[in-house]
Amino acid sequence: MLNGKSVLITGGTGTFGKAFAKIILAKYPEVERVIIFSRDEFKQFEMSKLQEFENHPKMRYFVGDVRDRERLFRAFEDVDIVIHAAALKQIPSCEYNPFEAVKTNIHGAENIIDAAIDVGVKKVVALSTDKAVNPTNIMGASKRAAECYIQAVAARSKTKFTTVRFGNVLGSNGSVIPIFMEQIKNGGPVTVTDPKVGRYFMTIPEASQLVLQAACLGQSGEIFVLDMGEPMPILELAEELIRLSGLEPYEDIEIAFTGLRPGEKLFEELLNNGENTLTTSHDKIKVLDAVGSCAVISAHDLDQLFSTANSNDIVGLLSAIQRLVPEYTPTYHFSGNPPAAFCRMRPDMQIRE
Repeated sequence: MLNGKSVLITGGTGTFGKAFAKIILAKYPEVERVIIFSRDEFKQFEMSKLQEFENHPKMRYFVGDVRDRERLFRAFEDVDIVIHAAALKQIPSCEYNPFEAVKTNIHGAENIIDAAIDVGVKKVVALSTDKAVNPTNIMGASKRAAECYIQAVAARSKTKFTTVRFGNVLGSNGSVIPIFMEQIKNGGPVTVTDPKVGRYFMTIPEASQLVLQAACLGQSGEIFVLDMGEPMPILELAEELIRLSGLEPYEDIEIAFTGLRPGEKLFEELLNNGENTLTTSHDKIKVLDAVGSCAVISAHDLDQLFSTANSNDIVGLLSAIQRLVPEYTPTYHFSGNPPAAFCRMRPDMQIRE
């Protein structure tokens, strides 16, 4: 799939972007070039100075934002394969900034699709998340909407589209392990949202390699699900990290429970209601059987959604997302007139039990 091809990675300076670039250059030397597309110019500069990338003849850097259609069309010229990793991923940030989450995670995906089709990109591999399954937050709902729109477009496009869904990745930007380690270093407390909370985890190299393997398996329109194993209790993870640091939990380092943040679940899922998986030739990759579980989303539907985002209409935005993603159940509801945008959780926004 990669030999002799030009590969562009959106969100290329993030944890996954760098991992994909590293794997592709190391394992697939016949690749023509790797293009890092990112809006963070300084992180591109930092990345270009890393030992594995410095002065590499096949590396290219392109400053741009997935929201900028014209810039994407320029970047996609002479590109064969796109790995779409750019997204707003932090649940609380997306809850408090829903318009930005929609613009990046949904409008950005639409721009990727349009640019890929227009310039004749051969394949687009989009990263999704277990947060898209029966979502209770804006981040998950926006990623689910992107899954469904990609699937709808794939049915009528010569460009092949593949979506890969998986859970948390150990050591990625914003993941719990670096946060816990910093808290332990500072003497605690280590903060856990809830004693019962559990999450699926995978290492960065494993997840990155499996995404590329899934891209090879797909024809077009499939949603692949990586085998994440069993969910891990976050409390056990915190306790084990404290012990690995040569300390005892609750004696040397306290563990404090802060409560679930807006939009968070106790446990994540990998399949929506009605979805089943089929095996593939790779034992760690499954493909969704019930592709019809996606609501049919059109460009007109997205235009209506983006209109609410551009006008800061939060009630209209939530209503539009729930029409596109019927399984989305927000964890808050409004009493009285809601604020135009979330800067913080206001008293008139009450958390549902």
